[in-house]
Amino acid sequence: MPQSTSADPTTPTPLPTAAPEAPSASHGVDFAAVVSGAFDSADAAPTVAAAKRVLLPEADAPKLHKVLAQAGMGSRLDMEAMIAKGQVTVNGQVAHVGQRVQMGDVLKVNGRPVRIRMTPQAPRVLAYHKPAGEVVTHDDPQNRPTVFRRLPRVHQGKWQSVGRLDLNTEGLLLLTNSGELANQLMHPRFGLEREYAVRVLGALSNEEKLKLTEGVNLADGVAQFSSIEDGGGEGANCWYRVTIAEGRNREVRRMFEAVGHAVSRLIRIRYGAMVLPRGLKRGEWVELDAVDIALLTQASDAPLKHAAPSGRRPNPYDATPTVRRSRVVQTLAKPSPAAVARKGKPAPRKAGSDEARAPERIGTDAVQKLRERRKRGGGRQP
Repeated sequence: MPQSTSADPTTPTPLPTAAPEAPSASHGVDFAAVVSGAFDSADAAPTVAAAKRVLLPEADAPKLHKVLAQAGMGSRLDMEAMIAKGQVTVNGQVAHVGQRVQMGDVLKVNGRPVRIRMTPQAPRVLAYHKPAGEVVTHDDPQNRPTVFRRLPRVHQGKWQSVGRLDLNTEGLLLLTNSGELANQLMHPRFGLEREYAVRVLGALSNEEKLKLTEGVNLADGVAQFSSIEDGGGEGANCWYRVTIAEGRNREVRRMFEAVGHAVSRLIRIRYGAMVLPRGLKRGEWVELDAVDIALLTQASDAPLKHAAPSGRRPNPYDATPTVRRSRVVQTLAKPSPAAVARKGKPAPRKAGSDEARAPERIGTDAVQKLRERRKRGGGRQP
């Protein structure tokens, strides 16, 4: 069966629509479609050939003659002529007409280096419908099929998966060429929700549901679902819709096994604000546009009201209720009476002291008398 997406970047793909909080079922796969069987039947539908599209310029790898022209070396035609004569080198090698360059390349014209300015490429994000039987790794010792074999080629860097799905788990898998964005989307401290459709053997009791939401002890710590809902089922197979805010190795399966239920099927249908696009068949991918990526990153920023952004140290003055301030921070946050007095502000007076017994407004004579009385009594001078 022909695929609507392949490793060729010229193949057009429809763009999914992401919602900030709860994606609409009209734009993606919902839990009811999985339970009813429509999720599997849609994968058997024939693939419709997509219309031809016009390729946009590649921002991460522009043409060499265009970069030189933008650097003020001459017109594009002049630069093409110089490249054809062998007067231009890229990283020490003679360039050819039509060659593309990337950030970090060293360009020289007639042996003289040329300073160019290239803006970093915006991160790319793919939504991939992972089938069961594929592993999420670039190099598998067992030579099993990997998800990366179906993805388009990138000119710089490589695709990185946002979390992983085990061999037998299927559904939505996000991939990006930005390591910083991948860390932001999958790190537990950002609390991005993952939603799964889970089919288990045997129905859960109320006590087991309560235990799964309150927390179960696993080998690597306590784990808990944010929510769990019944989805029906036939016979011993029962469907449940669960959400969780982290993604440890085989965590959902281990949690159900901890309460005595084996998982027979596991499908991820949502990751943060991105829902598995409806009509996206197994083994196919779609690329998110700038609006979808913005919604995805905004969802990861939502829980970080008191956390510091990536690349910045936490501010000790942030009013984070879970962070206890040190003594140094408390001293800085609350100036000492001496510091206040040096700034010309009245310092707080201790009970029983001479200053406390003095009037609120002390004139020059009263201050002088107070100093003399302290001298006679052997006290410290102010």
